[in-house]
Amino acid sequence: MGYMATFYVVRHAKAGSRSHWTGDDRKRPLSPKGEKQAARLVDQFNKVAVTAIHSSPYLRCVQTVEPLARARKLAVQPSRDLQEGRGIAGLYVFFNNPDLDDVVLSTHGDLMWELVEDLTKRRVLPAFREQFDKGSTWVVEVEDGAPVTARYIPAP
Repeated sequence: MGYMATFYVVRHAKAGSRSHWTGDDRKRPLSPKGEKQAARLVDQFNKVAVTAIHSSPYLRCVQTVEPLARARKLAVQPSRDLQEGRGIAGLYVFFNNPDLDDVVLSTHGDLMWELVEDLTKRRVLPAFREQFDKGSTWVVEVEDGAPVTARYIPAP
């Protein structure tokens, strides 16, 4: 018998403007609005049995899930598979791991875009939906590593 698992793919909350940031983009922090969004994720996940939190190592992604991690007494586990430019293959590293379930994955807009494209191609979504605002979440149910259902939760 195969395995079923649920993943919560979170796009990082609002960060300072990329064009105004002069330092290393990997260290660009959340904006005050992004910090509020991150804090509200705690309530958004209050009925979810989160077992682990993985994040792109970029500061804005880590900061997005830090309040949730503190509330759940979990460590944020950095993963290069979730960083910008990794592509959909980075998400499938997690989807194909039968030991994971109820896991939060904090990542970037490019991976969210590719996720929605992939869900549409697999007919999990009826049509491509540009729903991946900063701080939003896609809840993806996978069976044997393949997405079977998905639903969108707007940014808090």
